[in-house]
Amino acid sequence: MKKFWKEFFLRGLVASSGGPVVLAIIYGILGATGAAEALTPTEVCLGILTITLLAFIAAGMTAVYQMEQLPLPNMILLHGGGLYLAYILTYLINGWLQNSLIPILVFTGIFVAGYAVIWLIIYSITKAKTKKLNRLLKQQS
Repeated sequence: MKKFWKEFFLRGLVASSGGPVVLAIIYGILGATGAAEALTPTEVCLGILTITLLAFIAAGMTAVYQMEQLPLPNMILLHGGGLYLAYILTYLINGWLQNSLIPILVFTGIFVAGYAVIWLIIYSITKAKTKKLNRLLKQQS
């Protein structure tokens, strides 16, 4: 477990610096589309802090895949659940997502679908690479 937390914090610290850059892009898009014309210092501060924490958690959560004692489905659920909580809380705290049932259900559906698509892509790529490596190993034998 100590290895997990070390890896979690290392990955989180490396990636968290990208959080403010992502927020700058979000605010830039909001400004360009006219969705936000002015931001208060409190909104900017809260946005920077929460998106930095979100980037830290999102990167850190990938350390769950280093825990070899857990089955892959459990790791996927831990990773996906952690990401979901981090994203939804960040969006709700910043007011980027309306705090009512329909928007939260829409967000949840999009999150689950996006997460599943990404996992299917990763699975397909990994399976193809494994198949290729196994074929190469058989040829060398």
